[in-house]
Amino acid sequence: MFSKRKGTKIVLLIAVISMLLVIIGVGAQRKCVAEGKIDYDSIELFTDVLAIVKKSYVEEVDTKKLIYGAINGMLASLDPHSSFMPPDVYKEMKIETKGAFGGLGIEITIKDGLLTVISPIEDTPAFKAGIKAGDQILKIEDKFTKDMSIMDAVKRMRGTKGTKVTITIMREGLDKPKDYTLVRDVIQVKSVKFKTLDEGYGYIRIAQFQEKTDDDLANALKVLKEQNGGNLRGLVLDLRNDPGGLLDQAVKVADHFIDSGLIVYTEGREVDSKMKFSASKKTKEPHYPIVVLINSGSASASEIVAGALQDHNRAVAMGTQSFGKGSVQTIIPLTDDSGLRLTTARYFTPNGRSIQAKGITPDIVVESIELPTEEKKEGMHIREKDLDNHFETEGKQPKEEKKPVKAPAYKQDEQIKSDYQVLRALDLLKGWEILKNISKAK
Repeated sequence: MFSKRKGTKIVLLIAVISMLLVIIGVGAQRKCVAEGKIDYDSIELFTDVLAIVKKSYVEEVDTKKLIYGAINGMLASLDPHSSFMPPDVYKEMKIETKGAFGGLGIEITIKDGLLTVISPIEDTPAFKAGIKAGDQILKIEDKFTKDMSIMDAVKRMRGTKGTKVTITIMREGLDKPKDYTLVRDVIQVKSVKFKTLDEGYGYIRIAQFQEKTDDDLANALKVLKEQNGGNLRGLVLDLRNDPGGLLDQAVKVADHFIDSGLIVYTEGREVDSKMKFSASKKTKEPHYPIVVLINSGSASASEIVAGALQDHNRAVAMGTQSFGKGSVQTIIPLTDDSGLRLTTARYFTPNGRSIQAKGITPDIVVESIELPTEEKKEGMHIREKDLDNHFETEGKQPKEEKKPVKAPAYKQDEQIKSDYQVLRALDLLKGWEILKNISKAK
């Protein structure tokens, strides 16, 4: 069964099996025992290749580099969101969830083997330079991104504040690729921004769901009420180009506005991945009308909030179809300070809707005025269903899908052009109050 390489193969086999057992964990270990021969044969094939590469490749190669590459390949075959994080990338990821990291400020994914922008993060070098959702990053410096992993791309774009990096962008409407030379900065992502739009009407934007998003939202609501005589008549909750973030923060945000019942639930193969998150008994916001703004850059945690508010009839969803990322990723630390980002569950809105590869459908469709033609609009939208290896919606679906109402034409002046969708949301809130007053009068 073993050739002259028997000794080498045995050592490598034991090393690889040990490493895989650490990664897979005790639960999967038992499954390996049950499936015995199939798993052993597969691991033996892997060690055969590893031994051949170590012995015969034209240059000497590092075993850990080979193992890391194999793990990356394994996870890339699953879905676009599962990935392996070497120690340096894992460390950066932990920093990022706290809202500060060095780089350009771009949320990226892979589409058709090309690095594609989900959305630029507000007030970052990428945002200020004009990088847009849907842009394809063809090169980072002189390195082509075709088949480049997300982690490798992130590593290349991040760096010390003040250093430069050139990325080559292809965009719908451009005749040829365009180079952008960006200066890296410490990306301080401000999770929540707010302001008064008009007397009694507040505006809150959530750029990303981080560790302090719920606290920042509570403070924003408090200040807005103080600015408006103690009460709000309506609220615009802006989740456009919000790529998501921490699940628990999404639940807490929705909990401010939902009195009781489910906010979101998850379903997966492991017992721990089957969870239900319901509204708490804490004091809620008064029942003023809410418009939640979404677009093709709204993903994951932002879709949880929008879907929950929509299902509880607590808000009107306005804008365009959201991204459609209905899966939950669990971060698993490994023994060498690396990490595993693994898709472990799907999440569902309170009414049992899975938005995987579909997204949240707005109740009222309002396009951005910067996209004048239907062809251009569709070309710019990148969603979960467009990604390689995405999985389709499964499980319970509502009998009847909500059908969006197409908003009528609206004549804009120059000020409205600065953010047409926000102004339309404000119009709706004001109209809502007018109709309520008419109803009371009758």
